[in-house]
Amino acid sequence: MPDVYKLLSMLDATIKSSAIPPHQREMINIRASQINGCAYCVDAHSKDARKLGESEQGIYLINVWREAPNVFNDEEQLPLEMTEEITLIQKHGLSDWLYEKAISLWGEKRTAGVMMAVININSLNSIGVGTNMHPINETDHTKVVPVENILSS
Repeated sequence: MPDVYKLLSMLDATIKSSAIPPHQREMINIRASQINGCAYCVDAHSKDARKLGESEQGIYLINVWREAPNVFNDEEQLPLEMTEEITLIQKHGLSDWLYEKAISLWGEKRTAGVMMAVININSLNSIGVGTNMHPINETDHTKVVPVENILSS
């Protein structure tokens, strides 16, 4: 594993041990990956979110969270909005008012953690898209290994 990728993995481990609730971390990962067009990461983090108990509805509606305020509460909307502003940095980056809102709700440490989570997934998305990573097609039955091949090995 290249050293730079190891650094991203170490950052990911640090983020996982931070004050960000695991399901919100996965929501950040899914939303950034949707914006960046990283199908591999959307697939992987959607599965991780399901394992953490996130509902199918919650996962399906992440990309339209603003239109689903009855599904995403204020505590869930804030990291999604931050994810969009940081990921779409070419528009204006993280706005002062949203940063101040996060600081007042979470404090500096968790706000910084959310920012680093977004920055990290954006880096990982660049790797995924840049190296042409794709999710496994779980419905492609032509790639299923015949049972006799498994039993004979």
